[in-house]
Amino acid sequence: MSAMGTIIVVTLRGLLGRRRAILMVLLAALPILVALLIRVGGGRPDAPEILDTLVIRTVLPLIALIVGTAAIGSEVEDGTFVFLLVKPIARWRIAIAKLTVASGLTAVLVVPPMLITAALIGGFAADSVAVAVGFAVAAIAGGAAYACAFTTLGALTSRALIVGLAYTLLWEGVLAGLLEGTRFLSIRQATLGVAGSLTGVDFRRGALDPAIAVVVLGVVIAGSVVLTTYLLRRFQVRSSD
Repeated sequence: MSAMGTIIVVTLRGLLGRRRAILMVLLAALPILVALLIRVGGGRPDAPEILDTLVIRTVLPLIALIVGTAAIGSEVEDGTFVFLLVKPIARWRIAIAKLTVASGLTAVLVVPPMLITAALIGGFAADSVAVAVGFAVAAIAGGAAYACAFTTLGALTSRALIVGLAYTLLWEGVLAGLLEGTRFLSIRQATLGVAGSLTGVDFRRGALDPAIAVVVLGVVIAGSVVLTTYLLRRFQVRSSD
């Protein structure tokens, strides 16, 4: 197995610890539970509204936060990360492996429950399937950006979880809806921009223009690769002093 393959496997094992895995599964199952309650209660289902509110605005960033901050941060905290850094592996390879695992695991945890939720609410009509697929694609792109950003944050500070929660709840939850300029620094609004372009849903709460949204998500992902690589190089120097 290649060095990157080994890093990916080890990272996955670390991220899928019992407590963390249970928490992530419970979060991922939340939209399904709500969809079931709506079906049983005879409520009027609105798939776009539920996928927007529960998945894009809540479940997606929280799961990406749990996964991303632990991809590097948990190994730094328990002291095992230094054993990876002493190996002759290019730091950019380590960064890409960690970011790939965080992004992939976020997608695996979010997208299937999202599709199940959409099926429970809207059935398998052509328009419902189109909405579900559009939201799924947006969740993959937005989840990758979230996961990459939070992985970089985990390499930057030991308080990554707190900082990430502040960004998700305060910046995106409050300021991005009040101050026009902050939308361009919001992964959530970029994700909604992609979802809107693919589904035709009109989000009235500040979603970015689709072209701008794609640029924002791309910049976040590319910037995370560069910054994480830089931080890993700095970590090596700091550990050897």
